[in-house]
This record gives sequence, C-alpha cells and structure tokens, in this order.
Amino acid sequence: MSSPPLTSLEEKRTPTDDIPKSEHCEGSAAPQLSDFDFTPEEQKKIIRHVDIRLVLTVGAMYCVSLMDRINLGAANIAGMSKELVLTGNKYSIVSLVFFVTYIIFQPPSTVIVRKIGPRVHMACITVLWGCCMIGMGFVANFEQLTGLRVLLGVLEAGFFPSCVYLLSTWYTRYELGKRNSVFYMVGCVASAFAGILAYGIMQLNGKAGLSGWRWIFVVEGLITCVIGCAGYFLLVDFPDGRRSNWAFLGPREKEWICARVNADRGDAKVQPFSLNKYLRAGLDFKIWLYAMVMFNSTITSYALAYFLPLILMDNMKFSVGEAQCLTAPPYAFAGIIMYLGSWVGDKYHVRGPIVVFNMVLCIIGLPIMGWASSPAVRYFGVFLVTAGANSNVPAAMSYQANNIRGQWKRAFCSATFVSFGGIGGIAGSLVFRSQDAPIYAPGLYACLASSILNVIIVGVLSVSFYFLNRAADRGEKELECDKDDTYESGFRYTY
Repeated sequence: MSSPPLTSLEEKRTPTDDIPKSEHCEGSAAPQLSDFDFTPEEQKKIIRHVDIRLVLTVGAMYCVSLMDRINLGAANIAGMSKELVLTGNKYSIVSLVFFVTYIIFQPPSTVIVRKIGPRVHMACITVLWGCCMIGMGFVANFEQLTGLRVLLGVLEAGFFPSCVYLLSTWYTRYELGKRNSVFYMVGCVASAFAGILAYGIMQLNGKAGLSGWRWIFVVEGLITCVIGCAGYFLLVDFPDGRRSNWAFLGPREKEWICARVNADRGDAKVQPFSLNKYLRAGLDFKIWLYAMVMFNSTITSYALAYFLPLILMDNMKFSVGEAQCLTAPPYAFAGIIMYLGSWVGDKYHVRGPIVVFNMVLCIIGLPIMGWASSPAVRYFGVFLVTAGANSNVPAAMSYQANNIRGQWKRAFCSATFVSFGGIGGIAGSLVFRSQDAPIYAPGLYACLASSILNVIIVGVLSVSFYFLNRAADRGEKELECDKDDTYESGFRYTY
C-alpha cells in the first residue's frame, strides 16, 4: 500500500517561486500554520505518507534489531550451549555483555544522528551488525561468542535512541502514541515469530557442515543486511533537515510539518549544539524518572525474550519445538494491547494511566505464570505478562516524549531513556537463573517488584505535573523553558 507522491500536491497548490525560502525551521522567519493553505484532505495525505515511509521503515528495521538481539534464546535450546559448552553462568554472561556496550555507546548516538543524518547512521550500523550476526554462526568457543556479542552491543547502541528521537520530531504530542506503538508493534510482533522462523531454520541442521543453531545466526544476519541496505533508500531525514530524501516530501510539505510541530510544543527550531545545554538536561529529575519507567519495563520484557523458551520447557514441560512456536501468540496479543492503549492515550490525551494499566497486567500475570496449578493456566499468565511488559515500552516512550521540550533536551532524554532500558536488559538477563528452575521464583519476584515500582513512579510524576501545571496556569512560571530559550509559551505536562 502506498500513497500518491506528495510533490504533486505541492505543484497543484502553489508555483515554485511561492515556496518559503527557508529550507528548515530555524530562525525567526520560520513559517506559521497560517502561512499554508493545504486542505484537510491534503494534510491527511501528507501525514499518511510520513506514516508509511517513516514508521513502517523504522519498524521493519527495529524488527531485525529485536530479532538479532533475542535469537540467542532460540539458539541456546537448539544446541548452542551444548556445542560451545556454556556451563554454569556462561549463557547469562553472553546475554548481558551485549548490554554493557549497548549502554555505553548510546548517549552520543542522538548527537551523531543529527550531524550525519538518519539514513547514513542507521542504515550503516544495521548492515554492520548484520555482518556481526553472520560471524556468530561460525564461532568456535565461548570467548569468540562473547566478543561478538560485545561488538553487537556497540553497533546496535545507536539505533533505538535514534528511532525514538527521529519519530518525536515528525509528530505532534498526541499523534506520537499511535506511531510509537505501531513502530514498536511492527518490531515486537514480527520478531515474536522469530521463534517459529528459528525453528524452521533449525531444520537446516547439518547443511554445509553447520549446526542448526549456527544457521539461525547466518540466515537472520543475511536478512538484517538486506533490510539495512533497503533502509538507506527508505529512511528519511529530520523534518527540518537539508539532506535529500528519495521520493519523499517537497520543501513546502516539510515546512508545514515543522510549523505544526512548533505550534504544538514550540520547539521545532533547532538551536546550535551546546554540550553544556545538552548535559544540563540531566538536572531535571523527571528525566531520570522516565528512564526508571523504561528500566522497570525492560527488566520483564528482556527476561521473557531471553528465557521464555526455557520457562516453557522447564516450568510448563513443552518440547523444544513447542517452546519455539509457543512464544509467538503472547507477543501477537501484546501487539493488540499495545495499539489499543496508544489509541486511548492519543484520543483522551493521557499517558500515565496507560502505563499503570500495563503494569497491572504484569502484576496479575506474574503469579499466574509462576504458580498456577496447570500448564495451560500458567501459559495464560505468560500472555498477560508479555502484553503488559512489551506494551509499556511504547507507552513509556510517549510518556516521556509528551513531557519534555527542546531538541537537545529531547536528544539527551532519548539517549538516557534507552540507556536505562539497556540496564534493564542486563537485569533481565540475570533474574531467571538456572538454579531456580523450574519455578524461577526470584526472577518472578524481581519482575513483580519492578512493575509495582512503575506504578509508584507514575503516581509521583502525576502529582508533580498537577502542581506544576497549576503554577503555570496562574502565570507563576513557564514550563520546560530555560532562561535562554525562545520557545512558545503555554506548554503543559500530560498526566
């Protein structure tokens, strides 16, 4: 499905010499919404064109990112641990070393993507980590596998924060929830079927002298390289950017996008980069609470990603093939909950209640998953936990994006937010220990505690937002605006 080229709208509405001279939103001459005369139908076509080109492209690329990050679990039960002698805690070490470099190399990524552009930055690192994945199919021992996992963390570090930042620059605050949800849902639901794909690839066992688990890395790495190459042509620049995009919006449509974002939150103007201003965003306590919401969410989502096949085998007594395939339905259900939550959030302009609802699903589902009397009921608990934990990632993305203002603060917040998600990944890779099988009670308690903590954090933020909005309504302060900022007045936090 595709929409007609938007350049035809531009040609129909105005001659070329009427297009505003500035090519981006910087400067005092940035156009206002009143400067444009697109009809409502034309406006919808522009937004739909952005949706198809931007959201689906980053969603497809995030799909292979997630698939490459979590296929370790599928390879593990397909014979990797036995062949590489991953005894003791070696598998947990292989899982968590990825997150060390993934966290360290994230903060500069949102600055780099601004400087060199999303097409070059995101497409290149995708192809490179695809090559790294192929290499994992030929490792001979634990040390080589660990080294490639470290390198994979370096390469993937720049992708997710760049996606979060890029999406936030194209949409107004109450359009962003559905887009974040679709972006993450495309990746999450598609990668959910990575278990079924891995089971199919395993049937190549013995071909060309390679074990089935090695073929998982090789084939999925090749898929990643192809998607990365396609991403170079399909990814788009920031709406205020000067770089060319293949068959995308014309200058006038991009000016309109910038004007509507500026009218919504007043920060479409990109100020010159200042390290002091970039780092000063860290003085805002709210940024760290948003990051903690992400941390608490990813503890559970990554724990499931890495250990759900083992839990299905040890706790629920499914076979290897059944465990590989039964990981998919809970993620498909998570996609439904994810989109419904984002639709409610955008329609009614709420964010916190969506996060709380997702955490309640986890709080209900975790005890069922661990201690219910029958495997069928415990598997139902897996649905609730998977839906709650994974739906909370795009919900948290929208929560933080709606409540910050300023391009470089947004860049810092995106990097910090995703970095804490990586720290949650480290915790998630450790909470389910082999010695705790088959119930894995300590891991269930850890996930339960993180879900409850998220509810508390949202409560603290909501109270804070209430009093800050009241103070702004009385004219006592301007929200999200430093003394040297020139943003439009009237910003309010979203509960």
